[in-house]
Amino acid sequence: MSLIHPAYQDRRGLMLVISSPSGAGKTSLSRHLVADHADLSLSISATTRAPRPGEEDGREYHFVTREAFDGMLVADAFLEWAEVHEHCYGSPKAPILQSLSEGRDVLFDIDWQGAQQIAQSAPDDVVRVFILPPSMQDLRRRLYARAQDHADVIERRLGRAKGEIAKWDDYDYVIVNEDFDRAYAELAHIYHAERLKRARNPGLTGFVQGLLTEDI
Repeated sequence: MSLIHPAYQDRRGLMLVISSPSGAGKTSLSRHLVADHADLSLSISATTRAPRPGEEDGREYHFVTREAFDGMLVADAFLEWAEVHEHCYGSPKAPILQSLSEGRDVLFDIDWQGAQQIAQSAPDDVVRVFILPPSMQDLRRRLYARAQDHADVIERRLGRAKGEIAKWDDYDYVIVNEDFDRAYAELAHIYHAERLKRARNPGLTGFVQGLLTEDI
């Protein structure tokens, strides 16, 4: 879906940040939203963790060594970065800023630390959405059902989940992901509304002036 009227073409892109504790559904919701919107691309983070089964370098993440990651930090190459679950994650800065300047939107599937950094560095460009599980027991069930991590890793993730959930009120919007289709519809509505904000569409000024001077 793309807004193609000339009044909306001269616009600055937005950064849509989606966070949640592991297993609450942010990655599935993010991938679905990107697939449905041509003007929205996923920021591919660099990470020091190993690929999970089925993941590919450059698709889910850029998988790098800790030494390479540290070198990018020294070069100030990240818009945000954080260490989560014993691994480092960071969003490469250059492609993101280029997308925004060209009027294209970027989605971030990141934790609350990264969301906070982006909000501090670019408050006018960011929209933050937090995804909550319907219950902690449901979160546990989802983490074990996806079978991507060993039990000790899952238990560590669950142990940190409440600390992550406690950051919910730093966000602009909150969605409880009990039903995926409903949660996705709510996320899409948020994205569409934020794209239409007057401040993000300077082309509307000339369009409205034209309407006001047009003969009836």
